[in-house]
Amino acid sequence: MSIVTLRKITLLALAKEKTEVLSELQRLGCVHLVPLGPEPEAPEREASARPEEWIQAIKHLRASGRRRRQVLHEPDFDVHDIVARALDNQQRIRDAVDQRDMLMRRIHDREPWGDFEFPDEDDLGGYRFWFYILPHGKKAALAELTMPWEIVHEDNLSAYVLVISKTEPPAGLLPVSRVHTGPESLHRLRERLEETEIELDGLKAERDALTRWIFLLERNIASAEDAASLRYAHGITLDDEALFAVQGWAPLESVGKLEAYSAKRKLGLLVEKPAAADRPPTLLDNAEPLAGGADLVSFYQTPAYSSWDPSRIVLFSFALFFAMILGDAGYALLLGGLLLAFWKAMGTSELGRRMRSMSAIVVALSVVYGVLAGSYFGVTPGEDSWLHPLKVLSLDDFDTMIRLSVIIGAAHVALANGLQAMNLATWQARVVPLSWNAVIAGSLLLWLFGDVAVLSAISIGCIASGAIGVLGFGSLRKVETAKDLALRIAGGLLSLTNVTKVFGDVLSYLRLFALGLASASLAITFNQLAADVAAAAPGAGLLLMILILLLGHGLNLALAIISGVVHGLRLNFIEFFNWGMAEEGYPFRPFHKKEIEL
Repeated sequence: MSIVTLRKITLLALAKEKTEVLSELQRLGCVHLVPLGPEPEAPEREASARPEEWIQAIKHLRASGRRRRQVLHEPDFDVHDIVARALDNQQRIRDAVDQRDMLMRRIHDREPWGDFEFPDEDDLGGYRFWFYILPHGKKAALAELTMPWEIVHEDNLSAYVLVISKTEPPAGLLPVSRVHTGPESLHRLRERLEETEIELDGLKAERDALTRWIFLLERNIASAEDAASLRYAHGITLDDEALFAVQGWAPLESVGKLEAYSAKRKLGLLVEKPAAADRPPTLLDNAEPLAGGADLVSFYQTPAYSSWDPSRIVLFSFALFFAMILGDAGYALLLGGLLLAFWKAMGTSELGRRMRSMSAIVVALSVVYGVLAGSYFGVTPGEDSWLHPLKVLSLDDFDTMIRLSVIIGAAHVALANGLQAMNLATWQARVVPLSWNAVIAGSLLLWLFGDVAVLSAISIGCIASGAIGVLGFGSLRKVETAKDLALRIAGGLLSLTNVTKVFGDVLSYLRLFALGLASASLAITFNQLAADVAAAAPGAGLLLMILILLLGHGLNLALAIISGVVHGLRLNFIEFFNWGMAEEGYPFRPFHKKEIEL
């Protein structure tokens, strides 16, 4: 995985052929256009290029579980009519679902009172029914009622009380507020629910029938996007009366295709290497098994074209950090099972395949680390288990785990500095990141082996030489006068203040140990709680134990996943990128057609 080498291309053609040439360039799909004239106010990705109604309609139709055979050709296809019908169907389904939910709530609330219809007020001499749901603990209040009342139903929690009165009873009549049952009888509510369910089935069948147009809808959206992109290209060319020029960036491997095209059309083509003042876009060359790393990197920032590609390092370091925070082979195997269950579904799209490969790497490392830590849903295998010899780490060994976390942090930050130094143009510029590595290495050795005289002397020498390197080359100001010398020394001293930053960043990796320990501790706690409950209640305790295990480990796994993702990415994006990525770039976006051509 690396940053693709680009070339600046400038194409010159007759003004009368502008639309045709740009359309063919769009079909080639290998050039990132740059403006030669003033950039239009509305870019090619303007909202009108992707009508929200069309996208909403497609999402609604895709939600159908029974997609019909696609219509590939339809001369009289009316995209606006299909979109309108789909959106109308969506709204009617929403209304029907709301109606069904409301009726189900009404039926649930009405069932304790029984199936009855309200009589006319004249039939009761002006008396009316008033309803209360009274907790059993407050039933004593009924003894003080002077109005006629009756308990029509009771359950484990409450009594359902009917009070008869011509006027609404006062608010303090009972220690609860009265409830509203609604005017409709229970059997009428059930009839309406059945009618609504039938209506909903018909609306879903209507949506299923409309799914036959998904392909043509997507094709029309792609066509609209292509038209908007072409309009944008028209607005950024350099034009005069007879000629026009278009400029952009193309991968080196695509230059031959552009040269063949320009020769065939007898166009002028200039191919140049990037100049020092140029700022090309960044195109990452992603092999699919490791392409998820590029998605992680792009989530935060795109590396500059002149920089280096951190995708592989970010991918594997994120997987390692996630594994250390999860810290349990049982949890990792459970995640692996979920991944296998969705493996085929994730393979239906390019993004899904990249995420699938990345998830497989994360799960594999998590299983390995969990086995090394000897934790399986918080249970440690006994000495007679074949898994016991594989346990080489103990989360209870604070000293070892702290050392491991700090060593990983020091190695990660040092790797960032080393790669940054390799990417810098002059040896003078490389001195500072390499000097910081000397400080990191010396400090780590001093901390780990400070009681060994030889190693202690080597450590202090590394720290001193690193500090001198930062002081001397923290500023690259050219020295010609005493003032220049003073300013250069001041710049070096200012760079030395980053010593707190480098130590803070390395120590930040202690979160790997802390979060892993928290996850393991919670797992052990839930196991112990479940065992105690099972022992305390031999009968129902088994059911409670299973419930505690499911809820407890489910909650712990969810927290571990969130922590693993958030802090695994944070250590890469904040600590690692701060030392390894000096400049941010912008992504390569090819001028290409999105419409599907059959």
